[in-house]
Amino acid sequence: MAGLSTAGTVLLIGGVVGGILLMMLNLWLVALGFEAVILVLIALSMSKNKHGRTLIERILRRAGWANTVYAGANVYRAGPVSRVPSGTTKLPGISARSTITEHVDGYGRPFALLEVPQKHHYTVVFSSEPDGGGMVDQEHINRWVDRWAHWLGMLTDEPGLTAASVTIETAPDSGYRLARKIEARMADNAPAFARDVINETVQMLPTGATVTRAYIAVTFKASVRAGGRIRNAQEVADDLAARLPNLTLSLNDTGAGVAAPLTAQQLCEVIRVAYDPAEAILFDRAHAQGVAPELDWSEVGPQAADTFWDSYHHNNSWSKSWAMSVPPRSTIQANVLQALIAPNPELVRKRVTLLYRPIDPARAAQMVENDINTATFNASSRNRATARDTRETRAAQATAAEEADGAGLLNFGLVVTATVRSRGELDEAEAIIENLGTSARIRLEEAYGAQDSTFAAGLPLGVVIPDHLALPSTVRNAL
Repeated sequence: MAGLSTAGTVLLIGGVVGGILLMMLNLWLVALGFEAVILVLIALSMSKNKHGRTLIERILRRAGWANTVYAGANVYRAGPVSRVPSGTTKLPGISARSTITEHVDGYGRPFALLEVPQKHHYTVVFSSEPDGGGMVDQEHINRWVDRWAHWLGMLTDEPGLTAASVTIETAPDSGYRLARKIEARMADNAPAFARDVINETVQMLPTGATVTRAYIAVTFKASVRAGGRIRNAQEVADDLAARLPNLTLSLNDTGAGVAAPLTAQQLCEVIRVAYDPAEAILFDRAHAQGVAPELDWSEVGPQAADTFWDSYHHNNSWSKSWAMSVPPRSTIQANVLQALIAPNPELVRKRVTLLYRPIDPARAAQMVENDINTATFNASSRNRATARDTRETRAAQATAAEEADGAGLLNFGLVVTATVRSRGELDEAEAIIENLGTSARIRLEEAYGAQDSTFAAGLPLGVVIPDHLALPSTVRNAL
């Protein structure tokens, strides 16, 4: 029924039937109390905030958070004197049981294979430095968008692929990387004046300079198809070794730059720096000196982490995460996320992560047809269809036409994480991110009560959040 969720509709029908049965048994007072309770529950299911969350959802979220605090699950301590059995600094929360191995793909490139054993998920992470859209013709940008759409469409045809994510991370540049590259390319017989100018430029550049990196994580199931045999890590690695070259080669045409799989050591550094940003300069300095840091996967987590209702404290940094609650309703242009992913000097680190879940082509056709039927019904149920109703109908028809032409269909989401040095800077970070979200015409909702897991979802860890939730998707959607 209009205005009611699935749960609200069930409550309404159940309330009517239950009330009639009680009245037939002459239990009038009981029937009156029963109907009053049903009306209250229906009212709770109809009351929604600007993010579309019903009052029942918000009450359940508060109850879940209270249970987390009561159990002490919002506090994490690691290291030699902690309760962690191995005495190491393992990742907290939903990534705690993950393991990592290293293999070689068909191009002879080593790649890290991240395993989440409780879900039988395996993740490979690619890194790249995007070219950016500055001084690039619109025709070339359009070609990038087209190739990116093609790459996303490929994901629906990849056997066993269950999720993918793209993380754009911006952070201050220490300058060591540039110095290392220039030193390696400087000619031995270069004039002294030229050397002095270059060295002075290298020393001045890190002031206010930023670095932008992109990480693409693709997550596969251990079984190629539902009900199939669950393969071990080596079998999955042998399968992916032949498929990774095609995935990275097709990424090069999307404007992502040269994409290459991360090694185990590189992935360890990326995750370690996310939980302790102060160590970024130490890794850069070590690489500049030609020293290869050695990190184990059991050492990449924080020594201390505290999850609060609206923030996350990890080592010496504070972070706040948001999730997209309402996507752009208008036509999405190529530069819609430009301001959101651009570097910001007020933030120590910022990550914008796009989450994708390919939909089985067999289900996609039925889903787009259902969307057309829903949009048509909404438009025809009113005496006068609004402009938004007409637009939604056209959009549903366009999606169905593209799907019929062979385009893939994906569920998508967006997570934004801002990291600052102190708790006092969180208010300013909140204002910055919410303003950037508004400029992108995206409604961002703070991840209340789930700051630690949302922080992890924004990292290239291959965390598939819906598979880790206590309530099944069908129950959450009904609320």
